[in-house]
Amino acid sequence: MSVILGTDGYRYEVSDNWAKLPPGMEFNADVAAVGVDENDNVYAFNRGKHPMCVFDRNGNFLRSWGEGIFVRPHGVHMAPDDTLWLTDDGDHTVRHCTLDGKVLLTIGIPGKSAPYMSGEPFHRCTHTALSPQCDYLYISDGYGNSRVHKYTPDGKRVTSWGEPGTDPGQFNIAHNICCDPDGWVYVADRENHRVQVFDGNGKYETQWVNMHRPSGLYMETGTRTPRFFVGEIGPDMAVNIDLPNCGPRISIYTSKGELLARLGHPHAGLAPGQFISPHGLAVDSRGDIYVGEVSFTNWGRRVRAKGEELPSGLRSLQKLVKVS
Repeated sequence: MSVILGTDGYRYEVSDNWAKLPPGMEFNADVAAVGVDENDNVYAFNRGKHPMCVFDRNGNFLRSWGEGIFVRPHGVHMAPDDTLWLTDDGDHTVRHCTLDGKVLLTIGIPGKSAPYMSGEPFHRCTHTALSPQCDYLYISDGYGNSRVHKYTPDGKRVTSWGEPGTDPGQFNIAHNICCDPDGWVYVADRENHRVQVFDGNGKYETQWVNMHRPSGLYMETGTRTPRFFVGEIGPDMAVNIDLPNCGPRISIYTSKGELLARLGHPHAGLAPGQFISPHGLAVDSRGDIYVGEVSFTNWGRRVRAKGEELPSGLRSLQKLVKVS
């Protein structure tokens, strides 16, 4: 029986076990981020032995690359020219790569972090986004900083903004980032349970709330009024880890922050259509959603909180096929 998520023009059928990995290859149950190229090929940036696994839209495996380069894959940004900006929070770097894995540029010093909460780049940077004319690159930074950095695409820093805290313009894990056609910058401020919106120079404009630990943040392309897809990873404390209606889930918003739909189940789970930890999202030309989940990381935290064993074969990549 098929599983349908959503209502009212936002209905999706779950394509379970969509990705067909070769025998012996696995994601280690952590697909941190996903990208889709102009041919609807899907790039799963994962924490297994083959960091980048590439599939066609039907889930057939095409190739892998990145072995020996990445320490802890975290973020994917697919550029308009079909190149990839890849963020490695374990290596404190951003790499610009071709679709077959050639490294064109590395920003940051591999293996060397800036001091914790110093504001200097980078300490466990998380994600990137290009400006509309591709003349600037915004980098969220991240786990060991509370900062957004603005760079030129050849790796020169222009400015930075943000500091730890809960006030406007402050961050508690700047986790994902995107930039709309008007140059507004959107930051998933994860542990402050909000998305903050800035102009291209870091001036605070507004914020979206009523979400729980937003992690994946994806903006659709090819339109002046894009919709935003937010992966909320939900509660993870022992006292609230099973709290319903707070995620994990996917929420869809207008560019003004108006909620259009929520996808998922009231509780986390392993069944098709349930989520564990939606950490990275992408949408293809047909409106299908690809959801990367850091299932090993977050489900491991869940079972430890309950004193249970980690199940084998955790799912970490789902496809949601748009049906209306």
